[in-house]
Amino acid sequence: MRIPISVIDAFTDKPFSGNPAGVCLLEETLSAEQMQSIAMEMNLSETAFVEKTSEHGVFSLRWFTPTLEIDLCGHATLASAFWMLQSGWAHEGQVIRFETRSGELKVTGEGDMLTMDFPLIPTFSDTHPKFSSELFGKRIVQAAQLRRNWIFELESEKAVRELIPHFGEIAENSEEGFIVTARGEGVYDIVSRFFGPNVGVSEDPVTGFAHCALMDYWNQKTGKTQLKAYQASKRGGKLFLEKHDDRVLIRGNAVRVLVGTLEINS
Repeated sequence: MRIPISVIDAFTDKPFSGNPAGVCLLEETLSAEQMQSIAMEMNLSETAFVEKTSEHGVFSLRWFTPTLEIDLCGHATLASAFWMLQSGWAHEGQVIRFETRSGELKVTGEGDMLTMDFPLIPTFSDTHPKFSSELFGKRIVQAAQLRRNWIFELESEKAVRELIPHFGEIAENSEEGFIVTARGEGVYDIVSRFFGPNVGVSEDPVTGFAHCALMDYWNQKTGKTQLKAYQASKRGGKLFLEKHDDRVLIRGNAVRVLVGTLEINS
């Protein structure tokens, strides 16, 4: 079996930045075990698998880290839609509809920008049982809990950028990982980083799902419904967020960096 695969850098307009994702546009159905093996072989934070369904214009979408299948991944969704547009599986202006473990997701591509329609992830102010006042030497302004993850607001953008995470402690004290955030001090409203050692990703370059939660967190705090966001990883990435009731529009760019073929001998 020969399977085309691409690597797309998401949430960036230049290669070798943003967040890379593998994307397979499947003409034949693969088992979950085969998808997991491919994701492990690619060794990217996520590899996405897109398959046509019986309904016109609707596609199945699944995401795998090197170690497990996950419920939601923003950058790999953006990468998938971008590669579908590039490959003729979709056309500009079309609302691409994905069936996923998180329900239906919609992506629209116009020009060099893609817009994802994602569910808002509710956050609840709480105090972490271990990290109540400081996180690895940085003062915690406020903390919030969401399903499987924690948000820690730090006192400055500088604190977010300079934080040195202890991945073993994060793994021991979260189901998936930690999101750290602060108000931006330049052109961005907020900055963030995401550490997910329990999903096989020590630090994720740019994290779409985290911003579904960050939109809720900062909306509760500031009342803003539009945010310019920057994920301050080594690669870095830009996201534009807009809240609509219980949905979040996430806008970003993507670029192709590699196209190849997987060969699977059964």
